Amino acid sequence: MSLGDEHEASGGYGGTGQTRTRLPDTGADPYGTSRRPRSSSRSLVTVVGVVVLLIAAIAFANRGDDEPSSAGGNADKPEAAATAPSGKRPVQAKTGGTPSGFAHDQQGVESAAANYAVVLVSADILKPARRPEIVRQVFDAGKVSELERNLDQVYDKAFLDKVGLDANGNAPEGSTYVSRTMPVGTKVTEYGGSTATVEVWCTGVYGMTGESSQNPVTSDWFTMTLQLRWTDGDWKVDSFSQKEGPAPVNGDNKVSTSDDISKAVEEFGGFTYAR
Repeated sequence: MSLGDEHEASGGYGGTGQTRTRLPDTGADPYGTSRRPRSSSRSLVTVVGVVVLLIAAIAFANRGDDEPSSAGGNADKPEAAATAPSGKRPVQAKTGGTPSGFAHDQQGVESAAANYAVVLVSADILKPARRPEIVRQVFDAGKVSELERNLDQVYDKAFLDKVGLDANGNAPEGSTYVSRTMPVGTKVTEYGGSTATVEVWCTGVYGMTGESSQNPVTSDWFTMTLQLRWTDGDWKVDSFSQKEGPAPVNGDNKVSTSDDISKAVEEFGGFTYAR
């Protein structure tokens, strides 16, 4: 997504001042079906790594319960809380397509942050007719007017032209503009009951389908930090920022055609994310 490091919500696309545009390599078909040769050395490293992990897992499983626990500086260190499913339903309703009515607890604020990250970096936020509804639903009421003005200035006609969209945020006939975010995990860094700061690690796909697209659909990894406040019976966003990564090594995936990407976006729906 290449959204930039630590830009505030009033900046540009998805909270930054940068355009999510990537040009294809000269002479290459961005939607070609060529497959990069798999590195034999990388495959060997992968196999060795799996074996090492398997041996470590077996050793850990066979360790006796009477093994003394480690003492010292780590004794008072708090344990990290993994983003594991709790089994609780995250919300009971949606408002304008955006999940709402999150629980007033730490799990609720994590679910809110994950779902808000999805909508804040979506194709809908670029549509002038859809944007005010999203802003009113996601942000604290005191921030709405300011955010609407800022986003209208950022996503103006010049920006939409640059990413290949018309004045209404629509793609040309025969093409589809893709901007879909998938949270990988959440982490609460501050929680005070009525306020919280949550980091959301995300991956996503973005770009324009179409054989002549100069902005082919590609993937990205980024982390959003959201400051949220409990107000009017729900969690709302005060502000948010974004930075790149953490990003894994790219896999040896076969590049799909533009038509395959368009069909996938149309046929596969999104999720409501829970803690």
